[in-house]
Amino acid sequence: MNDKPNPQRPEFFGQVGGEALMEGLMMRGPKGAAVAVRLPSGEIDVSLKPGTLPKDKYPILGWPLIRGPVSLVYSMIFGYKCLMESADKATQGLMEEAAAQEDSSKLDKWLEEHLGPQLMTVIGVVGSVLGVALALGLFVWAPELLLKWIEKLSSADLTHVKALISGGIRVVLFVGYMFVMSLLPDIRRVFQYHGAEHKTIFCYESGLELTVENVKKQSRLHPRCGTSFMFLMILLSILLSSLLFAIWPQLSLTATARVCIKILQFPVIMALGYEFIRFAGKHLENPIVKIISFPGLCTQRITTKEPDEEIIEVGIAALKASLGETWKQEPVLIEGADTIAGDDAAPGSFMGTEQTE
Repeated sequence: MNDKPNPQRPEFFGQVGGEALMEGLMMRGPKGAAVAVRLPSGEIDVSLKPGTLPKDKYPILGWPLIRGPVSLVYSMIFGYKCLMESADKATQGLMEEAAAQEDSSKLDKWLEEHLGPQLMTVIGVVGSVLGVALALGLFVWAPELLLKWIEKLSSADLTHVKALISGGIRVVLFVGYMFVMSLLPDIRRVFQYHGAEHKTIFCYESGLELTVENVKKQSRLHPRCGTSFMFLMILLSILLSSLLFAIWPQLSLTATARVCIKILQFPVIMALGYEFIRFAGKHLENPIVKIISFPGLCTQRITTKEPDEEIIEVGIAALKASLGETWKQEPVLIEGADTIAGDDAAPGSFMGTEQTE
């Protein structure tokens, strides 16, 4: 795949992961979580955030099957913070320019002076709540409503295949949603950073020097990606639902009951999916791993795009900082900041790469 890769695995193989941000990347490594953002000036701002994981304070949270849900939730919260930070840096100075070119209304000035950061926090919380509601509606309630419609049109008994049909609908909705999102210019740009994240990590894991030319040659499809994790959760949901409804057919009688069962399954599915992603990261050549990972890798063709050289530079800067190295400048150390670093960080979104060791 590459030019004379190092036959020995790098020291921190499987211990690096990341997430695409707005005009930037967050990389998690042994030294912490590094956030690299391309500023409007063209420079790359790099910050390193040290910290601890929940399992460091409470060891039980690092146990198998428990660490999955805990790490996923923690990663989502941290990833959201990094996303907001990157958005602020990526638009640095642009808002001031816009304000200078046109007079702000009295209401805008009052909101800026009296609410400021609090307003952004409220907007962020509201946005998160709406996002969760949209996810539940689109991927939990909508499939059940469509299944109910199919039942009315069909004269056959679908009792034993309801879980399969509902799961198939969720797969179609998930892939369709990702495809539609990829058509938006701003999202496509984020998907390019997602591709750079995978390529940069592959370059490091291949034992090659982190250069733009070496990173370019790598695949943008990575088995530890959050997209694969999401797809795996859907497949596990289908399997668990089919098993439960086969044992207790009465559970599948109403759409409301099926939705409640699926929501209650979330912790179990996250736990099992997380453990598989960890296993897959350590056994990339395993035939079974390749087969199970294949659908997720296919979906990554939508959620990752080929990055340009400037985007790759951001990926290299972030990864080097997370490894304790430097790229043109010393990363800014943010004292007391929260982070996700170490061996158990889960993908904060479908645009993240899992750490496995």
